[in-house]
Amino acid sequence: MNMTEVSVFIVYLLFMLGIGVYFFLRSKSQTEKGYFLGDRKMGPWVAALSAGASDMSAWVLMGLPTSIYALGIGQIWIAVGLALGYTLSWIYEAPRLRAFSIEANDSITIPQYLTNRFLSQSKALQIISAAVFLVAYTIYAASSIKACGTLFNTVTGLDTTIAMYLAAVIVIGYTFLGGFSAVSWTDFFQGMLVLCAMLIVPIAAANMLEPGAAAKIDTPNYWNAFASWQDIVSGLGWGLGYFGMPHIIIRFMSINSQQELRKSAKIGISWTLIILIFAGLVGVIGRMFIGFDEAVNNNSLVFVVMTRRIFPALISGVLLSAVLAAAMSTADSQLLAAASAFASDVYHPVIRQNKAGSKEMLWAGRIVVLIISGVALYIASRPDAGSIMSLVSNAWGVFGAAFGPAIMLSLFWRKFTYHGAALGIFTGAFVDIYWLRFMADTGVYEIIPGFFAGLVVAVLVSLIFPQKSEKVIELFDNAVEASKK
Repeated sequence: MNMTEVSVFIVYLLFMLGIGVYFFLRSKSQTEKGYFLGDRKMGPWVAALSAGASDMSAWVLMGLPTSIYALGIGQIWIAVGLALGYTLSWIYEAPRLRAFSIEANDSITIPQYLTNRFLSQSKALQIISAAVFLVAYTIYAASSIKACGTLFNTVTGLDTTIAMYLAAVIVIGYTFLGGFSAVSWTDFFQGMLVLCAMLIVPIAAANMLEPGAAAKIDTPNYWNAFASWQDIVSGLGWGLGYFGMPHIIIRFMSINSQQELRKSAKIGISWTLIILIFAGLVGVIGRMFIGFDEAVNNNSLVFVVMTRRIFPALISGVLLSAVLAAAMSTADSQLLAAASAFASDVYHPVIRQNKAGSKEMLWAGRIVVLIISGVALYIASRPDAGSIMSLVSNAWGVFGAAFGPAIMLSLFWRKFTYHGAALGIFTGAFVDIYWLRFMADTGVYEIIPGFFAGLVVAVLVSLIFPQKSEKVIELFDNAVEASKK
């Protein structure tokens, strides 16, 4: 245990918790919209870095670099796919989603938006969506909690399970207290910290490499990015996830104006491109700097080991806090998105029959935060839970396949229908899970067949049962016009 690093960790964690307390004390009269969407008052910098930080969880500092470290630059296609998907989502999806969500009865969650987009009184779509949310977010949150436990164990020697509980308490604390505003502001600071760490560590390690370090790598095809078509297709397929990733695209809905959204797009895209480029460099340079180490590979520790070998304890403590930042910034967003889905889309309309007041809704969401955290902790602490990267890929695939086609069609196709959305979401999630369970040996990432199956079903059902409501068509046209302002 290095007490300097531990002290830095403690200061950092207390700062994050303090943000949650600040927004809790500041928002005594907080409403449901304020807790779950920050009253749509997020500025461009906070919204952009919050979206990026909630996306780039610990896997971008631990999972992705270690995959490249161990398997070679063929894994870089994941970064390429993510860069393309994220850029396209900001340019094409964000302007329309913000405008459409306001036009659709000022919707504050993705399931709520999809229901209101079609002016439907049925709650089936909200319930299906909320069910996917709860399952996928629990798995996703488990990856972030596991990353925190691994880091604490490496730095302090603290038991991994105890470390997971400690990290979870901090994340639950500021999410529980401060809601969307606290989550967005903590993500903003954490995004800045992640960016600094990703720039500093690989550059410093590169300057310390011995001559001929690259030639010592003996893994077959390590330097061949085109060795496997499955790596290329699956890597690019990761980009599809952005179109349906609720905890990321909810940031599009929170920005205070269409003009500010354009500023956010430039900031968010630039931040993410830099992060992805340097995540790849961490993996490649880490392999040359450390050499292959099975313990580093098994625990996804290439960034952590590089940092501790290069820098003194005070600086390494700050830089390693970036791993905590990455994990926590995603876990808090996932917990809040799942809580909002349950409170707004199941508890209020189904369980309480639209009779719950604002305070009751807030507490229903907070209780869900506690429940999901408990299940995620259980999953993360199991020996057979899988790696950080595998947990992320599973949750990412379900979200992208289920919601990506439905959301994009709702924004760009006038003839899209409620039934098309409901069956498209169900089909996308089902095919994704089926492919993962029974066809993983094909080497093709499950999001690809899931996404396109959901897209085909959504289109076919909409054509078979066409849109008959003129008001729904009018809502679409009004939202398109609003998105251009």
